[in-house]
Amino acid sequence: MANLPLPATLPAEFHRFFWDIDATNLDPSRHPHYVINRLLDKGNLDAAKWVLGNFAKETIKETFRKRKDFSPWNGRFWSHYLNLEEKEVACLNPSYLNQRRQLWPY
Repeated sequence: MANLPLPATLPAEFHRFFWDIDATNLDPSRHPHYVINRLLDKGNLDAAKWVLGNFAKETIKETFRKRKDFSPWNGRFWSHYLNLEEKEVACLNPSYLNQRRQLWPY
């Protein structure tokens, strides 16, 4: 599964999770971390299943190591699911969490 060919198109059922762009032109193979982030953070169960079936586990892990724009709740859930230590997950970095609380204290 490590050498999965990346999908070139996003299924139409997931376009609604990309409200800020024209999802018909989104190429997941060119922007895998963006697609993984959006679908695992804002998507539903079908979106998560699609990500897990279409992207290598290491690519998904790398997304959590690089991208901070996951909710802390999702960061913790996926860190356990993917066997990542919380200190590896960018959105769970204590300095980032403090900054996030200052900007959005809810």
